[in-house]
Amino acid sequence: MEEYSTFGRHVAMDAWGVPFDLLNNAEELKKYMIQAAESCGASVLSVQAQKFDPQGVTVLVMLSESHLSIHTYPEKGFAALDCYTCGHTVDPQIAIDYMVEYLQPSQAFAKVLKRGDGPIVDLDQPVIERTKKIISI
Repeated sequence: MEEYSTFGRHVAMDAWGVPFDLLNNAEELKKYMIQAAESCGASVLSVQAQKFDPQGVTVLVMLSESHLSIHTYPEKGFAALDCYTCGHTVDPQIAIDYMVEYLQPSQAFAKVLKRGDGPIVDLDQPVIERTKKIISI
């Protein structure tokens, strides 16, 4: 009997210094989140986007491989991004990098976790300081 592996990678990123208008546009965020998911080879099953009053957006992209999400706080210039993928064929870091390229934060703090292989393992990601151009994670 073959052992089933639930191996997954989980990338969580806090992005600061993002313009209000980028963080408060549900339709644009939805479009870019779909493109981010597709850029890492994930299969999009469904998408939900919610704009809040007076500001803020949540977008959830359900993937065959798991999920990609963003929660925004435009008044603080802050976005919380999260991508979890199961298996070895889809790299969640590519989706997060795609969103960083779009959002152009002045700072981004990432954690990469290895999940489904016993205890959750933190794979240590550096803080990203950005001035004028994106620094790859």
